[in-house]
Amino acid sequence: MTLDELESRIALRAAASPDESYTAKLISRGMEKCAQKVGEEATEAVIAAVTGNRTELVKESADLLYHLLVVLKAADIPLSEVMAELDARTAQSGLAEKASRKDQN
Repeated sequence: MTLDELESRIALRAAASPDESYTAKLISRGMEKCAQKVGEEATEAVIAAVTGNRTELVKESADLLYHLLVVLKAADIPLSEVMAELDARTAQSGLAEKASRKDQN
């Protein structure tokens, strides 16, 4: 599965009834709940990484990607916009790009 395919699947499920779809139910609960789930899954992925639990890291990474795409859907931000931002950043080194963001704050 690609991230584009996951985004499409989330869009379909978001359009379903919250009684029939976890995705629709999560989005119906609002951005705060969607974002909370991203935080929870990110924390679980970090714990799995730090403890060296490869199996759990794979599972938690899948959960994290899914919940991040749900947040993007709830915010009406297409994945292509995020990918374009990543693409724009490849024009310079990661260190230079990070330094330039500090100058903007």
